[in-house]
Parts: sequence; structure tokens; C-alpha cells
Amino acid sequence: MNRDDFAILTQMVHNHPLTYLDNAATSQKPQQVIDAIGFAYTHFNSNIHRGVHHLAQVATEEHERARHKVATFIGAAKKEEIVFTKGTTDSINMVAFCWGERFITKGDEIIISELEHHSNIVPWQMMCLRKGATLKVAPITDKGYIDTEELERLLTEHTKLVAISMVSNVLGTRQNIEHIIRIAHDKGIAVLVDGAQGVPHEQVDVQSLDCDFLAFSAHKMYGPTGVGILYGKEKWLNALDPYQGGGEMIDHVRWTGTSYNVLPYKFEAGTPDYIGTYAFGVALDYINSIGIQRINAHERYIMQYLEDELSHIKGVHIYAAGEEKNGVLSFNVFHNGKLIHPYDIGMLLDQQGVAVRTGHHCAEPLTEHLGCVGTVRASIGLYNDETDIARFIMALNKAITMLT
Repeated sequence: MNRDDFAILTQMVHNHPLTYLDNAATSQKPQQVIDAIGFAYTHFNSNIHRGVHHLAQVATEEHERARHKVATFIGAAKKEEIVFTKGTTDSINMVAFCWGERFITKGDEIIISELEHHSNIVPWQMMCLRKGATLKVAPITDKGYIDTEELERLLTEHTKLVAISMVSNVLGTRQNIEHIIRIAHDKGIAVLVDGAQGVPHEQVDVQSLDCDFLAFSAHKMYGPTGVGILYGKEKWLNALDPYQGGGEMIDHVRWTGTSYNVLPYKFEAGTPDYIGTYAFGVALDYINSIGIQRINAHERYIMQYLEDELSHIKGVHIYAAGEEKNGVLSFNVFHNGKLIHPYDIGMLLDQQGVAVRTGHHCAEPLTEHLGCVGTVRASIGLYNDETDIARFIMALNKAITMLT
């Protein structure tokens, strides 16, 4: 599926064709996106929103056009609900700080789950410590899903926000966020969705989903690094004070006080990465040219093929085995009942040109829950095919032979 657009995939690594299966960390970029970055610097590089000259106007138009593309891609009611950030981590930190300062007092509660990425754990820990609030953790089932009955039992009159990942970056399991949002909203509780591993793989419509906040990153969606998205319902964004102060986010500055800009600019202090937002707009055009539903169907087929092939290898333990996975699969290898360290597997795969991720994947509480030091994680993108899986399986069999 459009593999020829990704020149990086044609290279040799350690005298082997590159097999890139680390898309959950970052996706590769099509030539159209790479060219867009050079085009922007060459044709309209100028700071946005501030200049009246031609280059500044073009740069501003392209930046705002990208915002409109993002709003359309996720079904936002208006582009003013789209805040550009540095990434998913930055987006969640923004909500944790702004929401915490505005709405959280001592004794209030935030609910997350056992499968969260550190980016959806640590900001809430910091906020709770700062404000005297309590962080509660919903457990997961043996199959890798948030236990929604237990989560509902955790909700009290003191709960102010639920922050949940759409897709586990370790297990690949797609959570029932629609149900979680409903039960939270029934009690008047707002919901933030970490969409870093979800938005790249499926059609998301924030209005039908009805989440209050959604965070995701461009670099996991064939776009550039350093660009993130925070979607927030207009009513909430209007209720929050800015995250940072400086240029762009102001209306007027006086020694007696400062008034803030309108949405979304009050949350975008300083010069944004307008080159990156333009390139992300091109990445969204690229995704749309293929079709997110077509991408989803292809990836589900490849994921099932990958799990089927892995299941035939002696000693391989697949986490959340048999469950439908959204772009991510984690496993470990055991020999005579003993774990072969995932780093050793990863190093030997790399020597054969196969790129996977090993470790706790910034989800250390989850790997502790799974009873392991980490896993080997294979994650796919739209360009992965059966040949990639065949090379991976061949390399893995060789690595296991070398280590046993």
C-alpha cells in the first residue's frame, strides 16, 4: 500500500533490507511530507499572524488551513477547538495544568487506568501533588481491557476527570472508550482521551465520541515530529486559563494586567512550528487520499497475519493473545520456562535489519502488572505487508536459535 512513497524503507541495515516494525514509536514519512517541509522553507518561511507582507500572509494561511484539516479529520465542530502543541505529551500536560488550576481542589479525584502511557500518568501525579487531589487507577482484565465495571465503581462525587488511552501502546487493545465516556458523563465527569495510538489507525469523530479532550501526535501519523494536537470542546477551552504566557496568546498587555487572545491562540504562546503544521496537513491529505478505513482494514489484516505466524513459534507468549489489536502486538520468548530478555531479542533482530521496540514502552506500571521486565513490541503502519512479517518471523526464529 503506497510503499514506494517511503524512501527510507528501501535502505539496507546490516546488509539486510530494512523491516520497520516500530510504528507505535514513530511512523515513517512519505516523500510528499518530506518535500512539503522543504517547499515551505523555500517558498513562504515567515512568522505567522504578525506580518502584513506576502510571505507572512501565506504562512499564516497555510498554518490555519492545516488547523482546518485537523478539525475536519477528527470531526470537530470548529477549527477553534484545535490547539497545536508539541505532541501528545504536551497536550496532556496542558490539560493537567490548566484543568488542575481551574477546577481541582484538595480532595478531588482523577481516574486513569493500569494500561496508561507515562504521559497519561505523570502529569496527573504532578497535578494531584500540587493540588492535594487523589489519583485513582482502574484495573484491567486478563484480556487487556479496562474493567469498566470497576472504573464505574471508582467514580464518586469527588471525581472531576477521567483520562484514558484509546489504544494500549503495549497490548494494542482498543478500549471501550465510548462506554467509559457515557458512564462518566452520566455523573457529570469530563473525559480526556489519549488518542496517540488510536487516531492513526481508525476513523475518529469527536462529536459522536463526545469526549471533552482528545490528544494525539503528528509524528505517529506520517507527519513531522514536534507537532501535536489538543482537541477540546469549546466550552472547556473557554473556561481554562492559558498554559504559558508570551507572544501570540495575548490580546493586550498593560503594566496593570494582560488580557488573553481568543481560541485557540490563547493556548499557543510563542512562534508555533508552522512548517510542521503545514507538513502535517500534507500528511493528512496523504492519509485521506488512501482512506483511513482502507488503512484500518489493511492493518487489521496484517496484524492478524502477524499474530497467526507468531503463535506457531515455540516459546513465544503473546500478550492479549486472540484479541483484536490496533497496530500493536507485544510478546516475550521463553526457553525452558525462563525469559529470554527482550533486549537480546531486539538486538539480534536489528542485526538482521528488523526494527522493533523493546522494554516497558513508557508504560512501566503495565509491564509490572504483566509480570515482566518488558516486552518485544512489533507495531505496523500502512506500508507494512506480508513480506515484512515473513522477514520478521525468519529473523525471530534465527534469534531464538542463537539464544537457546
